[in-house]
Amino acid sequence: MKAVIPAAGMGTRFLPATKAIPKEMLPVGNKPVIQYVVEEALAASADEVIIVNSREKKAIEAHFAPDAELEATLRGKGKDALADSVAHAGSLPVSFVYQDEPLGLGHAAHCASEKTGNDAFYVLLGDVIVPGNEMLPRMKEVSDAHGGASVIAVLPVPEEEVSRFGVIAGVEVEPGVWKMSGIVEKPALEDAPSNLIVFGRYLLSPRVMELLANQAPGVGGEIQLTDALEAVMAEEEMYALVISPSEGYDTGTVESWFATNAALMQG
Repeated sequence: MKAVIPAAGMGTRFLPATKAIPKEMLPVGNKPVIQYVVEEALAASADEVIIVNSREKKAIEAHFAPDAELEATLRGKGKDALADSVAHAGSLPVSFVYQDEPLGLGHAAHCASEKTGNDAFYVLLGDVIVPGNEMLPRMKEVSDAHGGASVIAVLPVPEEEVSRFGVIAGVEVEPGVWKMSGIVEKPALEDAPSNLIVFGRYLLSPRVMELLANQAPGVGGEIQLTDALEAVMAEEEMYALVISPSEGYDTGTVESWFATNAALMQG
């Protein structure tokens, strides 16, 4: 199974820091955020990680490329542990495709369609970290139990926060697992069908990729992944795995990036 990581965004929330450094390369501890995401996908038995990149964000590609000269320099100074960490990053099975226009998350995912082929695939948002690497395997278990259905991770939030996120509709069919009937994007509190928001981890059937090929622009004039998920629910079952807030960290804002660093360093 392939894993797709959309990473072509401009990272405007972090400007001016991201003027020269991609948001995905900001460190949490001693690793950039995107390395955590790549390693999570590989820990879930993905055989290839496809990063959907911007052609201007060369630092991401440099990070995952071998650097024999740097390794040799470090080993020459007796810094073998650092050399090993550089070698590890350069050996990960990562490939790149490009999103040349900012046309939305659905468009970004579809940029990897030639690599995912006719198989199910993961989508991992590049600014979310799951240090325990246990979420994707649990999603796969739910999918396998329901005939290969698509599964997304969802997170309960206080009622006053639901209007900021995509919120699922559906019914709980077993503890921690919902059968979905819809997704509502940023609903008013009185219109929210639940308090479960989409978290940024998806296991999607190949039909989703097929639908994205012809998906019309939605909110903001962009091709939204949410719209394709709504469409696939008319044809296939879809499930949601309810996760705990302690299982993952959002690094998509300056405040949450600082909080993630603090939480993982304390851990």
